[in-house]
Amino acid sequence: MASKSWFVIVCILLVAVGVGVAFYSRNPADTDSPQNGDEETEENSDINLSSPMPNSVVSSPLTVTGEARGTWYFEASFPVKLYDANNSLLAQAPAQALSDWMTTDFVSFSVTLTFPTPSTQTGTLVLEKDNPSGLPQNDDSISIPVSF
Repeated sequence: MASKSWFVIVCILLVAVGVGVAFYSRNPADTDSPQNGDEETEENSDINLSSPMPNSVVSSPLTVTGEARGTWYFEASFPVKLYDANNSLLAQAPAQALSDWMTTDFVSFSVTLTFPTPSTQTGTLVLEKDNPSGLPQNDDSISIPVSF
């Protein structure tokens, strides 16, 4: 009878240890808490675009505004490009920081793109992290669908 009691106690302890290990080794980012970034949108967390909004109707001249982390800038700017639906480049210009860009905080930017009348109804606005190193691991961008 004593060996049966020991067997039950050992089984209960093993189950308790297994539950404890599973509970304490779980990744906190796997929870449904919005504090863990689960509410992230399609936008890059390093860029907050104010204008234009995705799927907006745009025309020339197009002013693009928002804020980007200082790490996106090099010499106070980063590239902005506008393509039509055929992937033809319509315009490109550097977005300029509107204040000190040598920070990891958000810095406001603005750029105005002037472009010819597109041959397509839609296009894509691309904001690229400036990457003077040319290293692929330093590349980043966001693409915003637009209509003409």
